Amino acid sequence: MTETARRKEQPGAGARFVAWLARPLASFHLVVTIATLLTVLGLVMVLSASSVEAYADGGSAYSLFIQQAMFAAIGTVLFYLALRIPLRRLRQWSFPLFVLSVLGLVLVLIPGIGSKVQGARRWIDLGLFNVQPSEIVKVTLVVWGAHLLASRRSEHAGLKDILMPLVPAGLLVCLLVVVEPNLSTTIALGIVLAALLWFGGLPLRLFVTVAVSGMIAAAVLALSAGYRSDRMRAFFNPGDDPQGIGYQARQALYSLADGGIWGRGLGQSRAKWSYLPNSHNDFIFAIIGEELGFLGCALVLGLFALFVYTGIRIASRSVDPFLRLLTATATTWITGQALINIGYVVGLLPVTGLQLPLVSAGGSSLAITLFMFGIIANAARHEPEAVSALHAGQDGRFSKLLRLPKPEVYSPARASAARAKSAQRKAPRPGRQALPARRPQPEPGRRRSPESRGTSSLRATRAWEPSYPVNHTRERGKSR
Repeated sequence: MTETARRKEQPGAGARFVAWLARPLASFHLVVTIATLLTVLGLVMVLSASSVEAYADGGSAYSLFIQQAMFAAIGTVLFYLALRIPLRRLRQWSFPLFVLSVLGLVLVLIPGIGSKVQGARRWIDLGLFNVQPSEIVKVTLVVWGAHLLASRRSEHAGLKDILMPLVPAGLLVCLLVVVEPNLSTTIALGIVLAALLWFGGLPLRLFVTVAVSGMIAAAVLALSAGYRSDRMRAFFNPGDDPQGIGYQARQALYSLADGGIWGRGLGQSRAKWSYLPNSHNDFIFAIIGEELGFLGCALVLGLFALFVYTGIRIASRSVDPFLRLLTATATTWITGQALINIGYVVGLLPVTGLQLPLVSAGGSSLAITLFMFGIIANAARHEPEAVSALHAGQDGRFSKLLRLPKPEVYSPARASAARAKSAQRKAPRPGRQALPARRPQPEPGRRRSPESRGTSSLRATRAWEPSYPVNHTRERGKSR
């Protein structure tokens, strides 16, 4: 066989990628890969963008990078812990954690507890590092909202039961964040609430009403404060004050244009030499475009596009309504925040201050976003094919290295049915004497059989069985 014929018989890169996507744990590996690449890219660009400013302030050029790397390590631990959380525990803890996060929003407004920086109270100083409760409440709202709507759907609840618990709680959280003030995080919370209502099955007419009301409220808030109205005026009239309020957005466009197709090279940015304010935070995408060029920007956009595909894939393959709502909402929130950040850097949107997830400098945002990625990866492990592969031992080297527990699916319908059946079994029949509260002890010298000892535990665990078949071929082979 000639060399040309051999090349024709070999599958191309596209065919090999499609074949790899057909593997059971492909979604899990995609989430881990995307989170790793975005975090590494963010650490490199934070070091490049912040070194000059940190050194000019009299400190070390690596000070902000070390802080970001420390939060990346914390986020990695949170990512791993999110992988190990059973879905049953995650749903049980969702409401208490949401209440604690709301309490954190209240505490941050109290003088002496919340740290006031540049006129805003957004952080709580814990000594070694600062915590931003508004970042934590994003995750807790996603998890609790998904649990609430999934439970309501399983109970076939009406429209009022869906709106009343969730919408007032979401509006309360937005109000507390606005008081800080923090309009950018309020917009992110609005995206989370809108995604929950959309994927939760809210009628289109009512959803449009809620969305339009939210946009009107955001516009009123944007025009209420002085610096917000200045940003809106600079967006609609960019030439009025090029050296004032429009300076930052104009310098970002200059930085992107200076990069061209290939970029000036890593570390060779000119804008970071005190030309572009907040170059390591809100406008880090401009530094990526200047140093890595159009190709670097396309890489970032490609990673987020791949994340959208992965999130939709996980949501569509999940059999648990809670996982569908959770994954779809989290994907919408992270992607929407990324698009808003990139939109105002390139001049398509007014400046809001939202960070680029996993890339911009910001310890609380990085750690909490990695925790959310861990929850999404946990949802990927609960796809039916992934569960079968994990139970059959076909998890590959990477998953074996993680030594993760076998996934289990929380089914509230099965749990409630099992409890009702157990209560019906224990209820006394008409005309018969009620059974005693405690079972009679066996006679001396007699022992219960193993079958009778295992019956009660089996009934207690049936409610948590997966709602799909599990491949036990390997286990049967071992027993033979």
